[in-house]
Amino acid sequence: MMRRLTTLAAVACATVLAGCASWTEPAQPVSTVRSEPTYQAADASVFLANSQDAINKLTASVAPQSTGTGPVLVATVVNVNNMGASSPLGRTLSEIYANQMAARGFYVKEVKLRTDLYVREGTGELLLSREMRDIARSQNASMVLVGTFSPAANFTYVSLKLVRTEDSRILSGYDYALPNDRDVTRLLNAPR
Repeated sequence: MMRRLTTLAAVACATVLAGCASWTEPAQPVSTVRSEPTYQAADASVFLANSQDAINKLTASVAPQSTGTGPVLVATVVNVNNMGASSPLGRTLSEIYANQMAARGFYVKEVKLRTDLYVREGTGELLLSREMRDIARSQNASMVLVGTFSPAANFTYVSLKLVRTEDSRILSGYDYALPNDRDVTRLLNAPR
């Protein structure tokens, strides 16, 4: 009988100890709330850096002094599939480009331009429209920065051209891509 009680006590102790060994703190609930962006993350924005770098590369072969005395006008970047329409992405890019050109020493005049580009039928060539040439002439602008964007599945492709106003000659061009992350997608799809 004693042996049976000892065995029963040993089994009871083992059961209690086993239960204690497997007991852990309750799991912390998984947060489904999006963490807020920080000022440090905003300061390190790759979107801004890539867009500013695009202007640096576009203007690398064009000295600010070579533009003459007239200002550079920056047109709104438009959707290549609908030249008459832009989006918050196109307007945001245009603002970044204007600021970066000014920071690089170009005389940039603040004029909100519609991007009235003329596409020569059959060739797809972009030329300055008569209205844009008239605006450039009235502002005594020597160059206009024009651009298009083309949204695709994973990236939005951006094409920039620095065009001389007197003859629509492209002085410089640069192409780059933006990943269709949450910010770019939001800027593409935001209400106009």
